[in-house]
Amino acid sequence: MTRHALSERLLLCDELDRLGPDAPTMCEGWATRDLAAHLYVREHRPDLAAGTLLPFLSGRLEREQRRLAHGDHAALVQRVRGGAPAWNPMALPKVDELANLVEYFVHHEDVRRAQPDWRPRDLDPRLQAALWSALRRTARLMFRRSATGIVLIAEGHGRYAAKLPDEHGTVVLRGTPAELVLYAYGRKSVARVELEGDADDIAALQDAELGLG
Repeated sequence: MTRHALSERLLLCDELDRLGPDAPTMCEGWATRDLAAHLYVREHRPDLAAGTLLPFLSGRLEREQRRLAHGDHAALVQRVRGGAPAWNPMALPKVDELANLVEYFVHHEDVRRAQPDWRPRDLDPRLQAALWSALRRTARLMFRRSATGIVLIAEGHGRYAAKLPDEHGTVVLRGTPAELVLYAYGRKSVARVELEGDADDIAALQDAELGLG
């Protein structure tokens, strides 16, 4: 099987090594050191990662993630590069692809697009297809807070009705699967997506909080 998640992981780690621990990212309040710590905790410390869902554990998560972020950056990145430990189901290639493709693609772009000289990548069509499949699985969750209807159109890949209209009409989003994924996961300011619809509806979508947060 093609392992796009692994490729994005390795490319992201190359960027983290190249930029060092203090470079900006598109994740608000996080430098590259914080992003590396988040990725490590997600796969290696489920006892801490639970703090993203359980408020009473959030303080412990933040303290430990901060400690990791301010440790040896190169060693931390190397641990992320090595993937999930054997006891974690994400160590299995098929699970890794399912669980980590979007995670590592989006965070790779979080690092790339926070730099002043970034340019869009010319992505493999197979990666675009995989991102489109992943987006169709999660789009309703990502756009759940939008008051507008959402139709996603990726030329050459198809269209998907992600949400019925609520308080507003429908907005059509056009772009490559990669750019639509970035928009859906809240990276609106850097996602190269065309929005079509009534101006008030587009404004409502732009104001909506998207993604998992």
